[in-house]
Amino acid sequence: MTRMARARVARRIAAGAAYGGGGIGLAGAAVVGLVLAEVRLARRHVGNGAEPHVPNADGLYGRTYDTQGDPPLCLTVLGDSTAAGQGVHRVGQTPGALLASGLAAVAERPVRLRNVALPGARSDDLDRQVTLALSDPGLVPDVCVIMIGANDVTNRMPPTQSVRHLSAAVRRLRTVGAEVVVGTCPDLGTIEPVQQPLRWLARRASRQLAAAQTIGVVEQGGRTVSLGDLLGPEFAANPRELFGPDNYHPSAEGYATAAMAVLPTLCAALGLWPAEEERPDVTRHEGYLPVARAAAEAASEAGTEVTAAMPTGPRGPWALLKRRRRRRVTATEPAPQPT
Repeated sequence: MTRMARARVARRIAAGAAYGGGGIGLAGAAVVGLVLAEVRLARRHVGNGAEPHVPNADGLYGRTYDTQGDPPLCLTVLGDSTAAGQGVHRVGQTPGALLASGLAAVAERPVRLRNVALPGARSDDLDRQVTLALSDPGLVPDVCVIMIGANDVTNRMPPTQSVRHLSAAVRRLRTVGAEVVVGTCPDLGTIEPVQQPLRWLARRASRQLAAAQTIGVVEQGGRTVSLGDLLGPEFAANPRELFGPDNYHPSAEGYATAAMAVLPTLCAALGLWPAEEERPDVTRHEGYLPVARAAAEAASEAGTEVTAAMPTGPRGPWALLKRRRRRRVTATEPAPQPT
């Protein structure tokens, strides 16, 4: 699918989500029967019977930056198994720990991490997760990271519903003053056991949903970072290195790659990035685009950020597309929880 076609489909999905339209299929019903055998085969291989393991990374990071009277930043992570860190065995390997450590180093301020993500979650679980994230008045998040979408595709949730749930979650978090960064749906066409034609359909569906998610998030005042190509060329070229033992969830190196892409946007959302880096760099093909076109561009390139830029014009809302330089992230262990 061309980027212009993806932009048109994403715009339709986002409009359906905003105005209560019906489901718009990510893949034609006529081809579903052709891939059922591939789905069953992939499910037998993905996972290899491994038990889910999610290290609890909640806690205070960067305590060496503690300053009297300066409270820690509150970072909350929501989403599915990728957000939770399923597939690794150490706290410091989870995306939450990596992001909290990196944010603390850039801000030179402690960061309190709370992760409410649930393995297997679809976007319709975000309402529950947001309620949980806001349940403690003393821990209202300063910034939230959401990673969601893969299970929506594999469970064939209508994309309009998926985007509607995500947009509502972003709106609730923005209402309480939290900045929101969404890692959009990864490219499921790179999962090693999946064969053609399912691989092609999974890639097409993933990227369409990622583009539609971008439109919905930006319209609610959030920012997005494309995870699609992080689970694309890099993962496809190094499946043994970047996929975990279950051949489905990222390995420690895979999560570190994703965290490197998300951290600059996380810092920019909090005003921690140098002002000169907020201007578009034409040498990196950054610039202002209609939001649907920016969404389609981002869905095709890893680590691309999209954020609201200008009010609605003749071609709809405009967005700033940024290709930020990735920063290596080293995680620290959280400080012990108070008893």
